[in-house]
Amino acid sequence: MGKGQYKKKIKNTLIYYGIVSLISFLQALSREKAVAFMGYVARVSFALAAHERKNTIKHLTMAFGKEKSHEEILALARQIFINWSVCIADAMRLPVLVKDGTLDRIVTAQGFRRFTDTVKRGKGVIIMTGHFSNWELLGTWVVRKGYPLKVVAKKSYDPRLDKLIVDYRNQAGYANTARGSASRSVVEGLMSGETFGLLFDLDTKVKGVFVDFFGTPAHTATIPAVLASKLQVPIVPIFIRLTKDLNYIVMCLDEVRIVNTGDEEADVITNTQICTAVYEKMIRKYPDQWIWMHKRWKKKPQDFVGN
Repeated sequence: MGKGQYKKKIKNTLIYYGIVSLISFLQALSREKAVAFMGYVARVSFALAAHERKNTIKHLTMAFGKEKSHEEILALARQIFINWSVCIADAMRLPVLVKDGTLDRIVTAQGFRRFTDTVKRGKGVIIMTGHFSNWELLGTWVVRKGYPLKVVAKKSYDPRLDKLIVDYRNQAGYANTARGSASRSVVEGLMSGETFGLLFDLDTKVKGVFVDFFGTPAHTATIPAVLASKLQVPIVPIFIRLTKDLNYIVMCLDEVRIVNTGDEEADVITNTQICTAVYEKMIRKYPDQWIWMHKRWKKKPQDFVGN
């Protein structure tokens, strides 16, 4: 093992045991104390984590620079760090929240019948959500309402961390399918009437197309639009939002109306844009809930010229 690999192994080990320790620590606290502790961590992180802070401010400026002042964007960036600290605290304490009944007390829903009525049609359903507030808690809440759920997620760089995450999701009641080897099982599951949760609001290595996102081309996964079109299954957007009183609201929107003109290539782009517009509208309405430190516009259209 080379020196670089050895350092990487040590780093990954420290991260893994750090996360395990943080989970144990937060689960030993009350929710109020866990949230307060993570709020302190968020404020320190905003001051010291220069890379994440600068990315957050940069991306917020790209999206809102023409309508918000620098001071407003800075305040919004700080609030994003604080909101995520609450979501992390609750996500790491999910087993406790379920066991002591807190989950049912802190979550309310708007329009959830849009989803339940769609399920009753007997077809598979794609839940479209994003890295928006506490999506892990959202999955747990849906399952506890009596609706089996599977999610497709990228494998972690560390097998130990990946197992921790998968086991956590299994304990919550929803099944985790590794991205990359999931295509067949997703297709078979949807055709059998199962519900899958898909998050495709990030710039990842999956097959995608460029569509408009806050006025700038963003490379976006096409798999939800392709599955919905080919299998004739509905896409139902569901998001969860953290409120000022530290509760959550599950917001279920109308089924996405995709187009099918017979031009498969054009339809994929059109339908991916339609889906993107849905979560952009949600992010625009609640910008303090999204993961703005992510490099959403990392890929450029010119990078694909000639490929």
